[in-house]
Amino acid sequence: MLAGPTASGKSSIALALAEAHGMEIVSADAMQIYRGMDVGTAKPTPAERARVRHHLLDVVTPAESFSVAAYVEHAHAAIAAILERGSVPLVVGGTGFYLRALRDGLPTVPQADPAAQAPLWAAVEQGRLSELMAELASVAPADAARAGVNPRRVVRSLEVLRRTGKPPSAYPYTAPRYPFDLLVLAPPPTALAPRIIERAKAMFDAGLVAEVSRLLREFPEQGTALQAIGYKEVVGHVRGESTLAEALERVTSATLRYAKRQRTWFKTERGATVVEAAGAEAFPAVAAWLSSLIS
Repeated sequence: MLAGPTASGKSSIALALAEAHGMEIVSADAMQIYRGMDVGTAKPTPAERARVRHHLLDVVTPAESFSVAAYVEHAHAAIAAILERGSVPLVVGGTGFYLRALRDGLPTVPQADPAAQAPLWAAVEQGRLSELMAELASVAPADAARAGVNPRRVVRSLEVLRRTGKPPSAYPYTAPRYPFDLLVLAPPPTALAPRIIERAKAMFDAGLVAEVSRLLREFPEQGTALQAIGYKEVVGHVRGESTLAEALERVTSATLRYAKRQRTWFKTERGATVVEAAGAEAFPAVAAWLSSLIS
């Protein structure tokens, strides 16, 4: 696995190494699974896909939902097919919960029940979040610590606890199907920020506004896909709520915040090899790591 924050150069490094070693790439990007969302997700181009076989791209339309469980199912099928062909899969992406689900398995917590959550959300709206947090802490302090002051996590934890008598932490994970070695690109913010700024500008130059306009026409009832970073900001511009310059600034700022969250997430990944660089600067270390695994 090759992971890291957005704009850290994962895709270009993976493409070069996969081509050199005859590998196939399995995407771990929650937005690249949507058809038609190409520019704003920095999806591999047709020419790049001709060089190296890619998987888990263009799986569903922006009007369809796609869960982490569905991702794992599709990824397992792709990996099995790659291995049957005698090739080696290289999982590449920045969606941390996709990568973790492959490495650690899926939680067996029951699916969310909106009806059971309704009174909990009503309590949150009434300003009683602290009461809910106290209830959770009294029975499941570990779950309360993980939920913190995040209303969504508190509500979800209490929903499971009230319905089943057990907190989410009491539910085991499924056994992972394949073992994975993980390398994380972790460039310092000073190195990553200019890359993010440049990439945002390049997306606008490559037709991001036209892409968003087309998607809004084709999928007026789309669910969450167009809420993705780089899309929801441009949706506002297309609807006349911001200028082009404002949309670019909002995309850049949102992406910088997202990259910070990704860095925080990947710091917690167990057993990962960490390379504190991006792009060409990181390539030699990643190449050496990969060679040590497949030689």
